[in-house]
Amino acid sequence: MAHVELSLSEAFVPVAGTPLEQESDNFGQWSATVSHASEPCLLIDADTRVVAVSTAGCELLCLGRPEDVIGLPLLDGCLRLLDFTANRGELTEQETDKIPPLLAVHSGRLARGLLRVQASAAGRSDATVDAISTPVLTHGKVAGSLTFFSEI
Repeated sequence: MAHVELSLSEAFVPVAGTPLEQESDNFGQWSATVSHASEPCLLIDADTRVVAVSTAGCELLCLGRPEDVIGLPLLDGCLRLLDFTANRGELTEQETDKIPPLLAVHSGRLARGLLRVQASAAGRSDATVDAISTPVLTHGKVAGSLTFFSEI
């Protein structure tokens, strides 16, 4: 059995303040973190608009540049998802409601699943990614979701 240790050399330490003040800025803190992350990740709000996305996330999900997708609805114009059939058809609205970023927003729970992302550039193959999403809370209510992706 392997033993793994993680080092947190630059651990995030919250600014002193009341719990309510800290929680109200929770979404803003995640937005800044995602925007500067090296890992493929995405933050959406409760209306499913892209609030922040890492450069690696844009590359993996074939979204272009982060500044081009901020403020856009995740599925209407941004992310193109395909089913896992041989025909590779676009997902229906009923199926897209079950993808991890949206499921975390709607259920208020952790969500995980595989996604097939349509490649935007000619000659590039579609990507299959593992997505794990968690709801982001503000004042005790779901304000959006944070998703990390890993290519398979």
